[in-house]
Amino acid sequence: MLIKCFKLVLILLFYQNPLYSKSKILNDFNSRYLSNYFSGIVAYENQNNSEALKFFKTSKFLIKQHDAYLERYIYSLVLEGKVQEATNEIKQNLTENNSIFFEAYLMLALDSLQKKKYKRSKEYLQKSYAFINNDKISLLIVETLKQYLYVFEENKIPSKKKNFGNFSLINEVFQRCYLNDKNTKIYFENLINNENDTDYSRYIFFFINYLIRNHDYDKAKQITNNLEYLSSSLLVSQTKNWVENQKFNEFQKFFSCKRPNDIVSEFFFLVANLYSSQNDYERSNFYLYISYYLNPKFIFNLSLLADNYYLNTDYSKTLKILNSFDKKDKFYYWFKLKKEAQIILKKKNAESSLNFINTKFKNIKDPSIKTLFDIANFNKNAKKYKEAIYYYDQIILKIDKSSSLYSEILYRRGGSYERIGDYKNSDKDLLQSLEMNPDDAYVLNYLAYSWLERDYKLSTALQMLARAYDKRSNDPYIIDSIGWAYYLIDDYVKAESFLKRAVELMPEDPIVNDHYGDILWKLNRKIQARYFWESVLNLDETDDELKRNIEDKLIEGLKNS
Repeated sequence: MLIKCFKLVLILLFYQNPLYSKSKILNDFNSRYLSNYFSGIVAYENQNNSEALKFFKTSKFLIKQHDAYLERYIYSLVLEGKVQEATNEIKQNLTENNSIFFEAYLMLALDSLQKKKYKRSKEYLQKSYAFINNDKISLLIVETLKQYLYVFEENKIPSKKKNFGNFSLINEVFQRCYLNDKNTKIYFENLINNENDTDYSRYIFFFINYLIRNHDYDKAKQITNNLEYLSSSLLVSQTKNWVENQKFNEFQKFFSCKRPNDIVSEFFFLVANLYSSQNDYERSNFYLYISYYLNPKFIFNLSLLADNYYLNTDYSKTLKILNSFDKKDKFYYWFKLKKEAQIILKKKNAESSLNFINTKFKNIKDPSIKTLFDIANFNKNAKKYKEAIYYYDQIILKIDKSSSLYSEILYRRGGSYERIGDYKNSDKDLLQSLEMNPDDAYVLNYLAYSWLERDYKLSTALQMLARAYDKRSNDPYIIDSIGWAYYLIDDYVKAESFLKRAVELMPEDPIVNDHYGDILWKLNRKIQARYFWESVLNLDETDDELKRNIEDKLIEGLKNS
């Protein structure tokens, strides 16, 4: 059987290459190389890249004999952060047979760009067109790099260029910044204040970086004064912190739009981010490593790499990447601690995760309001409501009442009070939150549901739920609430129509399934009711108290019905 398998492997491996006769194949064949190569493919397909690379390295006999080998080998090298080694392998093994893939020419183009051999770089990009195969992102990469090469070589903006929407807006800002164009400031302002659906807040960092380089500290302070930590990304929060503490020299340590490598690196970060948003983490990581290779100073971009590895459940590599962040960059250090806590939750349990993050938090001197918000939410999610309230109290003392997030803190604190049965303080916070933001569907839903559960102000609660439903008619939690409200006022037919839809939207939610079972029982559809109750017992998120209630209902049915 093993011999038959190897014969099949031989056919599959060399069928693509007519240059090798059958006798030549048999003469060159070495089963150990072939076995290692196949093991590498299996590891590669299973996204175990470190193992794949080991196997590929021990089967390099095939590098000039099998066109797929070099491509997989190069990918594996880059995904291990060995971009220069990958480039060298391409150079050494460039033939018509095995270098027929887009990334090979891309990496050769980037190698020439780094050496300021712009003409050679353009030649490699031109060859890459043959392997784009209608891939829009590959076309975006080539056309954008050609634009940058023109800017670096000619020191002016190209007059003719393809439009790639948001990418084009961003690239032109960086090109003008590189050229020190007199309108760069205007282009940055237009970008970060753009009102389309894309979030351009990341570019606040690069705008501040530009302003600091031009000694416009007042404008930098004006921008960061209008930013709120709670609603800002990691990079923007770090930017605000540096400006507030007058650490202006930090900006040029990480990035300068006067360095070609830096702005091309940022472009590849955008490409990586695009792939990550499509859940293509391998391609995202490929371009992240290229981005990092071009500008290894900008370690903050590694946060996306850590997220990718985490989402792909590669926790060992996540932890390795997280070691890049230390205490001096406080927001990224906190990001590291949060991600480590999430990994502990996945590998151990919720208690160990919470103990870890709480212990680490206590060692942080003067935590930011963003860190306080996170630790409060960690405790709230772990049902440590009194601890969460303590931290929300601290945030309330620090945050300005005019802040757009003040109502959000009241909502979260009010929800925590409700969970411990302190309905007086809960209602106070939630009503105050609604005074500030009357149309917040989630606050309306939470308060109304709380009143329903207490059999309090049912008519008003139903009106509030109707308003919430108008705002968020497709939200399953709001649909569940309004259905339950009709149940409590004995309108079971209307209740069933809402709860049925909620179950369709959230089939794994134990509360929704329990509610639907209760309504079906009231409609005398008792076999179906038992089916949904029984399903609740098999759901992962069903807590012990709900299980006991379900078990009672399965024996006795609904009481008083």
